Amino acid sequence: MLRFARNSPASARRTPRRLLAATVALLSLSFAGTALPHSVAAAVEPSGALPVTAASPQVPAGVTAGVAVFDRQTGTFTEQLAPAATFRSASVVKLLIALDFLWNRSPDTIPSADRTRLDVMLRSSQDAAASHYWSTYGGPAIVARMVTRLGLADTAPPPAGYEGYWGYTAMSARDTVKTYRHILESAPAPVRDFVMQRLRQSTRCASDSFDQHFGIAAAFDRPWAVKQGWSGRYAQGTCGPASAAAARGAGTAAAVPAGAGGAGGASVDLSRPALHTTGTVGAGDRSIVAVLTLHPDGTSYGKAYTDLGRLTRSLNVPGGTAPAGKWYGTWGQDVAVRTGPVVGDNLVTRLPAGVEVLVGCQRKGQLVSVPPYSNDWWAYLPQYGGYVTNIYLSHPDNQLPDVPLCTSQK
Repeated sequence: MLRFARNSPASARRTPRRLLAATVALLSLSFAGTALPHSVAAAVEPSGALPVTAASPQVPAGVTAGVAVFDRQTGTFTEQLAPAATFRSASVVKLLIALDFLWNRSPDTIPSADRTRLDVMLRSSQDAAASHYWSTYGGPAIVARMVTRLGLADTAPPPAGYEGYWGYTAMSARDTVKTYRHILESAPAPVRDFVMQRLRQSTRCASDSFDQHFGIAAAFDRPWAVKQGWSGRYAQGTCGPASAAAARGAGTAAAVPAGAGGAGGASVDLSRPALHTTGTVGAGDRSIVAVLTLHPDGTSYGKAYTDLGRLTRSLNVPGGTAPAGKWYGTWGQDVAVRTGPVVGDNLVTRLPAGVEVLVGCQRKGQLVSVPPYSNDWWAYLPQYGGYVTNIYLSHPDNQLPDVPLCTSQK
């Protein structure tokens, strides 16, 4: 929803929507690459960080989910929703690829080239590294070996005809939990430490410029460790200061090849966009969390990010702490996040279109004008380390009513 300055004339409030097109050029002067929303009819209601002791998973409409949360302190599951349902794993299978390579090897003795590959594969989800191990060590045989070694019940190699697509490996939430339990409780200490250290150092921008700090990484304060997965033709899933035009089309790793539709003869859906968040939360890796999701065809990254985030925040995750702040929806494409509450050569990143963000505090800064709209309030986004003008937050007032003032110069 567009917001009006307090002194905006009543006539401005009745500005026909078709006149919004005239503001695009003005928008680009201060926020290069941004675009007006397709609809500005209603604001997305802010949703404060949900408590981590919610009664049951809250699955947004249209989302198919498999969920498992295991409390290692009590040895019990605190959440299970279709835990045996299989999903195409996307990059979550990189855990199995890494474990297979390290099965009879110590990270301390492997060649430096392999340490580098494993590092970027686990931290930044590099596809080229996964493809190297997949092609070198037997492809589907990697999955078959790990199924036997870990006693996985629902995991299976890619279906016939798609053997080269490691991301089409079938996995379930409960098998994902079992994989993490192996890493933490059964793997040799050097392997455990090597893998978990890299998952704790997950980069916001993946190797393909996809913003991978969704789900667990956004829903909980550190300590956490994550291995995320995404598959599908998401629009605007990119991150970093690079222009959206240069990065457009990113986030399609392991995307559906031409001619693949439906389940492709497999027990997993190969077509709907997938977004998975898996990892550990809390001191001592207390809780293992696996949330595997599919979204309707055509879902934008911002919508999938938001829906997965709301689902993850609704879970009972022992040891997890919700970050301070309030969640607000955004509108606009490639909205700039800046180091300070001013427009200039201070770009941190650009927000994926329509993504929900955590607002930590707000302060006055440079007046931003998009006639007939103007606002001098800026919101600080702690998870991005920068400011966004309140114009692009889905609330009708210039100043957010439930967000404190920033008390320090961030």
